[in-house]
Amino acid sequence: QFLVTCIILFVLNYLIDLINILANITYEKIFRSMYLNIQNDLGKEILKLNSKTLDKNNSGVFIQRLNNDTIELSSFFANLNDYLGNILASIGVLSVYFVLNKTIFIFIVISFMIRFYIENKRNKIRIKNRKIIKSNRDKLTGFTSELVRGAQDIKMLNSEKSFIKELENRFTSLSKEEYKANITNYLLLLMRRLFTNTTELILLILILYAVEYKNLEVANAIVLFNFRGKLNMLSSSINYFQEMIKDLNLTCKRVFEIFDSEEFEKEAFGNKHLKKVNGNFEFKNVSFKYNKNLVLKDISFKIKENETVAFVGKSGSGKSTIFKLLTKMYDNFDGEILIDNNNIRELDKDTIRGNITIVSQNPYIFNMSIKDNLKLVKDNITQKEIKEACKMACLDKYIESLSNGYDTIVGEGGITLSGGEKQRLAIARAFIKKTQIILFDEATSSLDNETQEFIKQSINNLKKDYTILIIAHRLSTIQNADRILMIDNGKIIAQGTHKNLLKNCKEYKQLYEKEIINNK
Repeated sequence: QFLVTCIILFVLNYLIDLINILANITYEKIFRSMYLNIQNDLGKEILKLNSKTLDKNNSGVFIQRLNNDTIELSSFFANLNDYLGNILASIGVLSVYFVLNKTIFIFIVISFMIRFYIENKRNKIRIKNRKIIKSNRDKLTGFTSELVRGAQDIKMLNSEKSFIKELENRFTSLSKEEYKANITNYLLLLMRRLFTNTTELILLILILYAVEYKNLEVANAIVLFNFRGKLNMLSSSINYFQEMIKDLNLTCKRVFEIFDSEEFEKEAFGNKHLKKVNGNFEFKNVSFKYNKNLVLKDISFKIKENETVAFVGKSGSGKSTIFKLLTKMYDNFDGEILIDNNNIRELDKDTIRGNITIVSQNPYIFNMSIKDNLKLVKDNITQKEIKEACKMACLDKYIESLSNGYDTIVGEGGITLSGGEKQRLAIARAFIKKTQIILFDEATSSLDNETQEFIKQSINNLKKDYTILIIAHRLSTIQNADRILMIDNGKIIAQGTHKNLLKNCKEYKQLYEKEIINNK
């Protein structure tokens, strides 16, 4: 009989262990699936945010939510299973108290209500402190990411001490907030522990009193007293469950406010789709403010398909803003912008972004190989297309000189590349995309004179087949443009060919003469 009992216990323990392992495997699958889905969806929503929202929030706001908050949200359901299991198991114990002694049961219920009130107060304070701490962590994460990305510039400026001091101040500030919150929580936990000890003492007195007056048998009294731990587990599980729900609410709010909060505005596009874009542009009385500063002032101009047009002017005159409005990076402008006689506000995202390529002054190069940076534009690109694009961008010889060639990892932000090499890689990306409209936003500003000549030739090869718009820092790069628009203080003050502007626009002539002097 004893041997049979041992075998049964062994089998039961084995089955319990097996069930636990299967439950953990199932949890891992569910957790990973949920985590990836939530993170992917949140990543998509971040990419939908408009430029105004991205400008006013530091990167830490999004990094913390994308990494930490999504994990907390995904972990909730595993913890929920544990706490609900404890609660359900302990309710049976509470029913035993009800059956054996109504007076003690009433005392237990009252003590639960008081403890629930205390815990509710503690959770409100804890969640309030946690919200402040999470906000400070967002700011700290943003600053540390900037410190890492800007490490080279910090060294060049010999500003290590200043940045470390600022980092220390931010760490200290966060540490003080966390210390203050933890001390408050410890004191409240001490109050809870004192209350628990007091209720246990009163429970013991009530049990002894019931035994003394024959309202409870000794055996039942021992059972009730020994079950007090189960009641504490029930109380703790309810409290932890309550904390978990409040944490979930905070985490959900932080994650889902990116999905639907007015604080995080999304880009808005129309529903009209054009199968083919010819490349005609028109600005009609367009004005634009950035942070209440009027950048463009009622400007109007037309650009014909396959025309090469350059925009020149002093820094801050509004040239780059025109490109940002053309690509609908900003939408809060007055007037009308037309693409092939269609209002840009009516067109869908693919029509606008899928038909315009922009090569910026400071292109972002991703921490992956040269080949993979180009595959981001076209995932099914062939090696032949990659080499042709790099050749047109005058980058092929440099890449072939590298030990790993096109498989060379370029580092975060393309840190291993020079400014000119990064711009040429961005130009190669533009050539791969092969859109009808190509925008060059001072894309040759970091190139040496020899490479600039190659790029000028590449741009000339595109003329007559593409609509090309160029913002030029060096006027020598746009002398062959079909038309040049001179912008000053947010207005178009003159337009024409290079020769015409030299004769008729003193501001253009001054810029050109200044460039000649600087190149001597």
